[in-house]
Amino acid sequence: MPMEPSLSVVTLGVAHFGRSLDFYKKGLGWPTKATKRNNIAFFRLNGTVLALYNKDSLAEDVGVSPKGSGFPGITLAHNVRSEKEVDTLLSKVPRLGGKVVKKAQKASWGGYSGYFSDPDGHLWEVVYNPFWKLDRKGSIVLP
Repeated sequence: MPMEPSLSVVTLGVAHFGRSLDFYKKGLGWPTKATKRNNIAFFRLNGTVLALYNKDSLAEDVGVSPKGSGFPGITLAHNVRSEKEVDTLLSKVPRLGGKVVKKAQKASWGGYSGYFSDPDGHLWEVVYNPFWKLDRKGSIVLP
């Protein structure tokens, strides 16, 4: 089964969550229910979601260093409908010229995900989130 052509979440690793939250929520006026205590924010965009998350925590989740060229401070996410789809897609990555950076595993927040880098080193998370629904085109439907 080929990967659906969608970009579901862009996560920006930020140095100061509160400052970044204020920039997007108050400055740009993008709606979110996140607060400075949440440590993660989701903004519904047209067909995608922008997420803000602490850069060091995001690097730790991927399993890379947040310093230097090892981590650019951004990951792209592709949401799928099941844990099996996560495993299937990650198994194809090496044959396509990419590299599995973090094998799929249960996540602390209740989902299941793994990471790969494309041939240019861009980091993608393949994730099953049991708390989010996907529409028929694979776009996230936030609660």
